[in-house]
Amino acid sequence: MRALLCGVLLVGSAPAALASNKTGVVQLQLDAAAFAPEKIAVTVYLPPDYDHAAARRYPVLYANDGQDMEAVGLPSTLAQLYRDKAIEPVIVVAIGMLADRASGYGLSDRAAARSLVGGSPIGPIGTRAQDYSAWVATALVPYVDAHYRTRRSARGRTMLGWSLGALNAFNLGWQYPEVFGQVGAFSPSLWLAADRGSATAVQHTRLAQAMVDRARKRAGLRMWFAVGTAEETKDRDGDGINDTVDDTQDLLQGYRGADGFRLRGLKQLGYTVNMDVAKHPSRHADATLFLLQGGVHNQASWKRMLPVFLRWAYGRPRRKPL
Repeated sequence: MRALLCGVLLVGSAPAALASNKTGVVQLQLDAAAFAPEKIAVTVYLPPDYDHAAARRYPVLYANDGQDMEAVGLPSTLAQLYRDKAIEPVIVVAIGMLADRASGYGLSDRAAARSLVGGSPIGPIGTRAQDYSAWVATALVPYVDAHYRTRRSARGRTMLGWSLGALNAFNLGWQYPEVFGQVGAFSPSLWLAADRGSATAVQHTRLAQAMVDRARKRAGLRMWFAVGTAEETKDRDGDGINDTVDDTQDLLQGYRGADGFRLRGLKQLGYTVNMDVAKHPSRHADATLFLLQGGVHNQASWKRMLPVFLRWAYGRPRRKPL
């Protein structure tokens, strides 16, 4: 039986190990130079057959807000999907949030090596997004690949998050498409803007939408967005659609304001887009939107989104009845 470890990764050394009391769970405290002396808590959930399939390599799901895994039902959801043989086995790497969550979970410009900072009622968002995103893509992923039997390609890696963590999950897929081949974004904070002086200014300066507008298609990248239909009532552009849904729709299919202002979306970049997978089930679109009816901005709603997402990301083909 596998020895379950709880370790501390030190620069240039192997993790120190302690016993864990959860089957198939490994807990680590990892160094990230940009955030020293803070360490980043990482929990690795191994699939049930990991000990018994020594030649097998597994896809890896990386998830922001690792401290939320119990609240969003990750262990129980995985267990049920495995019992139903609904998904293939997957290694989950849950990354605990930084002490300053709002600094790391944001957008970055990899080419310019800088964070794309937006304003909010609680202050600037994403001031350390460049550091955090680079650490995940260039330090954490290689560490996991070196210590576990992973599929070491973008097609074998998915990045997941919710709220600001979803914004950063999208950023990681967009900025590092050679590392992550799939993205899951639950209730993404796509409202983040450079100028919050007026509703129009927000519409014109939303950072994620602008990032897509000036980019080219990332070949092979697949994205799954989920939004609750009751997350909020604000409607800054007066089109009858609440902002959380609207911001996500604009990212997928582009935006054209009443004043003629335009931003290209994923569709205009050449991605195939499914704007309502609940009504039109399919796993074939490059970018997919799941609308959770009555869903709000909380862990209970993200728990309801999770099994739908996991089936999209790792679903086994359904057998035809005899």
